[in-house]
Amino acid sequence: MVVTWSTMDNTNSSVVEYGIGGLVKRAKAVPIEFIDGGSKKRKIYIHKVKLSDLQPGRRYMYHCGSKWGWSSIYTFVPMQEGVNWSPQLAVFGDMGNINAQSLPRLQQETQRGMYDAILHVGDFAYDMNSDNAEVGDEFMRQIETIAAYARFRMPGNSDSMMYSFNMGPIHFISISTEYYYFLGYGIKEVVNQYYWLENDLKEATKPENRKVRPWIIVYGHRPMYCSNLNEDDCTFHETFVRVGLPFLNWFGLEDLFYNYGVDMEIWAHEHSYERLWPIYNYTVYNGSLEEPYRNPGAPVHIITGSAGCQEGRENFVPTMPEWSAFRSSDYGYARLQVFNSTHLYMEQISDDKEGEVIDRLWLIKDHHGPYPKR
Repeated sequence: MVVTWSTMDNTNSSVVEYGIGGLVKRAKAVPIEFIDGGSKKRKIYIHKVKLSDLQPGRRYMYHCGSKWGWSSIYTFVPMQEGVNWSPQLAVFGDMGNINAQSLPRLQQETQRGMYDAILHVGDFAYDMNSDNAEVGDEFMRQIETIAAYARFRMPGNSDSMMYSFNMGPIHFISISTEYYYFLGYGIKEVVNQYYWLENDLKEATKPENRKVRPWIIVYGHRPMYCSNLNEDDCTFHETFVRVGLPFLNWFGLEDLFYNYGVDMEIWAHEHSYERLWPIYNYTVYNGSLEEPYRNPGAPVHIITGSAGCQEGRENFVPTMPEWSAFRSSDYGYARLQVFNSTHLYMEQISDDKEGEVIDRLWLIKDHHGPYPKR
């Protein structure tokens, strides 16, 4: 477990005091100076402290700071070891400082211990660097009420913009879709990410690895498909993330995910919720008419980008495409739980409807691996 915080002044030390029955243990590190790229060139000191000797499943109390001052006292539960447990996660994207409608409900649920981790699938604060990063500071203070209690993961929240991690029977892969849309910086990052991703998938799909962690879930910000009423890339047939760089069609990700048998792809960016039928190259490959999500012939795509921000909601095209299974413009977020090697459950919560579950999905896989050659 790593605890991260920031200060405006250099405290010369980063300290976390923690323990099960009291603040009896102490871990230390040295803060790192960060100079913001805005006009004020603000100095911000980043503190990262790793906690060790933790007992999985036990609730710890902790606070962070130094002799110059301490945070409030928070609690967390170390992640269980191994693969034989059932992780529960909250999943959402596109939450801003203004109109963060889902945040109070997420705060309550996180502090009640409902979630082992939070996946924020991109677009925060609007925008983190605005007003010399003061908007970002406010966003970090705002999400402290959930991030201080559960692991908070997002695209690019490690030393790299892409990374992977294991949680129980799941192998999660976080990618940056932004590389495909800011080509003024060159295509190097697109290429690097593609080959890193291919190597990660090769390792994750080795028989000995997929046997113990059968579920592979990828998440990134901009979706390959959507049926929203706008001109975002996902509304076009050949989206950059799906088929690759414009005109060249190099380094597209849909074939890669299909060939390595990725089970689920989670996206945001559209300020709405949409569940797709199992899909590859605009063709639906349901498991069967009665049970479309039992042993489907392609990955399942989920778009959950309606946590709430100043840009409001997204509407949909009037006629639902044949590959779209469910759509909603309600503010809300998703819950994800993997029960075992065969059963994954996901539901979408409507904050507009006071926490009502508006959509449910059971993804059942009797076997995991590459999909049929098409």
